[in-house]
Amino acid sequence: MSGQNRLLAILLSVLAVLVLAVGGLSAVLLLSGSDDNGGPTGVRTGSGNSGDGDGGSSATGRLRLASSDPVTLDPHLTTDATSAEYIVEIFSGLVTIDRDLNLQPDLAEAWDVSADGTVYTFTLREDIFFHTGRRVTADDVAYSINRATSRELQSTVARAFLGDIVGAREHIAGLADDVSGVEVIDERTIRFTLDAPKPFFLAKLTYPTAFVVDQQQIESNPRNWTRKPNGTGPYKLQEWRLGERIVLESNERFYLGEPPLAEVLYTLAGGSALTRFENDDLDVASISINDIDRARDPSSDIGPLYSSWPQFSVSYLAFTTDEPPFDDVNVRRALGLAIDRAKIAEVTFNNMLVPATGILAPGLPGFTPDDKTFPFDPDAAREALAASKYEVQDGRLVGEDGPLPMVITEVGGGAEAAIDTQAFLEQWRTELGLEIEIRQTDFATFLAEQDAGELQMFNGGWIMDYPDPEDILDLKFHSTSELNDLSYENPQVDALLEEARTELDSEVRLDLYREVEQLIVQDAAWLPLYFSQAHVVVNEAVEGWFEPEMVIPRLRFVEVNR
Repeated sequence: MSGQNRLLAILLSVLAVLVLAVGGLSAVLLLSGSDDNGGPTGVRTGSGNSGDGDGGSSATGRLRLASSDPVTLDPHLTTDATSAEYIVEIFSGLVTIDRDLNLQPDLAEAWDVSADGTVYTFTLREDIFFHTGRRVTADDVAYSINRATSRELQSTVARAFLGDIVGAREHIAGLADDVSGVEVIDERTIRFTLDAPKPFFLAKLTYPTAFVVDQQQIESNPRNWTRKPNGTGPYKLQEWRLGERIVLESNERFYLGEPPLAEVLYTLAGGSALTRFENDDLDVASISINDIDRARDPSSDIGPLYSSWPQFSVSYLAFTTDEPPFDDVNVRRALGLAIDRAKIAEVTFNNMLVPATGILAPGLPGFTPDDKTFPFDPDAAREALAASKYEVQDGRLVGEDGPLPMVITEVGGGAEAAIDTQAFLEQWRTELGLEIEIRQTDFATFLAEQDAGELQMFNGGWIMDYPDPEDILDLKFHSTSELNDLSYENPQVDALLEEARTELDSEVRLDLYREVEQLIVQDAAWLPLYFSQAHVVVNEAVEGWFEPEMVIPRLRFVEVNR
């Protein structure tokens, strides 16, 4: 059987499951027919109504969703999309991103920026309260920033998102008692001083690491406060039964007005979401590859309820670039040239995903439609591999010290690798003569190993945290970034990224990022695979539902007329 036919046989024989393991936020996107989360059962945390409200709620309606347990409900520690989905509803920060992806005031009602772009002075709203009713002050904001950047907490994202504030890096390193660039002026005024003008700073404050938490609650119950977090967001955590359900209730004190939904129920287990949707147990369900043709048919029973939404996320294959044999750019390029991403997106995923044209997704500032990725070109792949410093012997790459292991890691626990990974392995075997080992691990272990830079080669992804190319190009590829989990280093890339950080002319700045993207793709530190899309059906009783391009607060825009 020819290599191409063997590939197509693999693509057609197994249903697709795509796992996105994301650096800033992480998510698991299932295109198969089941979304059984398989979480633990019988363990309960929190129960009953919070009893914190003062009555008189005007919210009505109950929205029923499918989800899974969060990894954490501590906003200063979160790095995964599932946790963030809850956190952005329970907590809030000084600024937020609305459904049109515009920056909007949140806890702050206004801010002023100094002429040199380094000093931000925020004025807090008068009507901001924690869920328990205590008023939020500038001291709470300062405490939260200092906690997020504390050495004791060891947040893996604090430096990336708060490191622009003067003194934050010293505080993270344990060299200072607090962040010197955070100054409380009075109860409603707080000032941040940056180390340089950063045009993306406000956008960074929309990430959960900058959210406000309750010092009194944390200090009174430091180990278990997240079981009933006292936030400031539009929803309160009413109940969390591990592996079973999470219930959010509306916050009647929310400063932008009580949200219309009285309650949001997340079911954390239960098999196929679409089956539960059709049984009227869920109001929103993701569509799998099994059902996409029926959903796309406007004459089907679910066709009128179906919609698809582009996402600011990219999946990719990544390499630890200082570990043999992936320290040779020719090896990485050869692997990229030997895979047919377009065929996989079309056949395996039934066009539910879009072949990536680069790192920046459509709609992001700096995106260009021209394809910057490696084409499927087996001859060029073999030429690149021949140009490397390694030789192919018995399916292995051999260096001066002998055969080298080649292992690709992905999230999973099944008997077989994800379907697209199987296709890649087959193409590398057929076109390059390489036998690459597959390793699967659970999601939490994968994230820990990815953060520690311990994965030689992995199937991963990135969901944007805010709509700015800095959020992916600088955070993931600058050589000194803590989120650079590839040991990737290119002095030209570093110099361009550092120039873009302080460039105030938006067009010049975006051109710098476009140049950076080209360099990174050619270095093949990442092999961009697909841009994601969300495919859902929504109950007719639900009004205002939308699938945002990235994780933002959305429940307060939704109503259920039932």
